[in-house]
Amino acid sequence: MSERGHGREAHGGKAVGRRVPLPRGAQGPIKVYINGMEQRPGEDYKLHEGEIVFKDPLLKEDLSELPFMRKLVLGLGLVGTYQKNETVDVEYTLEGRQHLASDLEVRAK
Repeated sequence: MSERGHGREAHGGKAVGRRVPLPRGAQGPIKVYINGMEQRPGEDYKLHEGEIVFKDPLLKEDLSELPFMRKLVLGLGLVGTYQKNETVDVEYTLEGRQHLASDLEVRAK
């Protein structure tokens, strides 16, 4: 797996899926980023029927299993979390102009 922009302290996170729909009408060249780190086509992902299909599942913060007090402290903004929370951005061409779509939705299937 290539770099995904996590700090050394990042851990955990819940696998939420491998598929991300491309923006409607997106044309090449297409560049894909996870947490700002460019991914390699054919090695990290492939394009298939209007979707980006990643080799490895994407991880999102999973705060559901945290104890109540930890959730309260997070909710009050007193501390942060160090769980992996991957975001997918895509740079693409549409009608001859470059566009960037950020924090795209991850599909479970």
